[in-house]
Amino acid sequence: MPEHPPTTTTPAGLWSDGLGRAAIRSLQVLAVAALLWCVGWALTRVPLALIPVIIASILASAISPLVGWLDRHGWPRPVAVLASFLAILAVFGGLIAFCVALVRAQSHELAARFTNGIRQLEDLVSNGPVRLSDEQLASVRDGLQHFLSSGSFGTEALTGVRSVGEFIAAMVLMAVILFFFLKDGHEIREFLLRLVPGAYRATARTAAERSAHVLGAYVRGTALVAAADALIVGVALVVMQVPLALPLAVFVFIGGFIPILGATTAGILAVAVALLSNGPVAAIVILVVVLAANQIEHHLLQPLLMGKVLSIHGLAILLSLAVGTMLAGIVGALLAVPFTAVGWAVVKTFTRRGESEGSQAVEDGPATA
Repeated sequence: MPEHPPTTTTPAGLWSDGLGRAAIRSLQVLAVAALLWCVGWALTRVPLALIPVIIASILASAISPLVGWLDRHGWPRPVAVLASFLAILAVFGGLIAFCVALVRAQSHELAARFTNGIRQLEDLVSNGPVRLSDEQLASVRDGLQHFLSSGSFGTEALTGVRSVGEFIAAMVLMAVILFFFLKDGHEIREFLLRLVPGAYRATARTAAERSAHVLGAYVRGTALVAAADALIVGVALVVMQVPLALPLAVFVFIGGFIPILGATTAGILAVAVALLSNGPVAAIVILVVVLAANQIEHHLLQPLLMGKVLSIHGLAILLSLAVGTMLAGIVGALLAVPFTAVGWAVVKTFTRRGESEGSQAVEDGPATA
C-alpha cells in the first residue's frame, strides 16, 4: 500500500485555513478597536475644545442654508456670514436676557407663592391618603437644612461656579469657531478631504455632504418640534397663571433637543412650579398638557418633520441616548442622536446603500427638511 507522506504543520499553514483567517480578522478588528479607543480617550481629555467644535459644526450645518440664501441674493459672503451669525446671537441672547430679567422681577412674588405652596404640600402630606407624621416631616426638613449648611453643599456650590466659568468659556469659543465654520467651511472641508486617499476621496466628499444635510435637517426639525412643545406648554402655563411661564417654556424648548426624555423632564419642572405656586389643580392641568404635547410630538410632528431625514429606529435612538448619557452626561445626551444619524449616513454612503435617496437629498439641499 502506498504510504501517505507525513503532514507537517508550517507557520504559513496555521493561518491558511478557516480558523486562521478568522483569527487574522479578529486581530484586525481588535487593532482597529484599540485605535478607536485611543483616539476617543485622547479626545475626551480636551472636552473644553472638543465640545465647542462639535456643537459649532452642528449649528453651522443648520445655519449655512441662510448664509447660502443671502449669498445667492447678492450679499457679499462675509456680510452674509456676519448677518446670520449676529441674528442667531441676538435671538438667543435677547431671549436669555429677557428670561433673566423676568425671573428677577418676579423673585419676591415667587418666594411668597412658593412658601405658601410648601405649606399646602405639608398640609396635603399630613392630611392626605398617605400621611406623614410631624416627626417625619421635621426629619426631612432638618436633613435638608443640614445639607444646605454642610461643607459638601459648599463644595458643590464651588464646583458649580467653576462649571459656569467653563461653560461661558466654551460658549465664547464655540461662537468663534461657528463664525469661521460659516465663513470658511468649504475650504476647511476640502483641506480635510486632502488627507483621505484619492480612491476614497469622492465617496468621502459625498459622505460629508450627506452628513451636513442630515445634521442641518435634524437641528431645524428638532427646533420646530421643540418650539411647538414650548408653545403648547407655555400657553397652558399662561392660561393657568403660573409664574415664570416664559422661562419655563424656554426650558421646554431647550429640553426638546434631547429626544424622548428632554421635553418630558422640562415639563416635569413646569408641573413642579405649578404645584408649588398654584396648587394641585393647576399642576394636574399642566401635567395633562405636557403628556398631550409629548404624544403630539412623537406621533405627528417628528414623523412629519424628520421622518425621511432621520430614518433611525426608536430603539437605536434609545440606545444612543443611554450610551451618550453614560459617557458625557447631558452633553452626551444632546449629541448622541446627531452622532448616530451622521454615523448611519456615512455607513450608508460607504456601503453604497441609499445611493439614490442620498444623492437626491444632497441635490435637493436643506429645503427638503
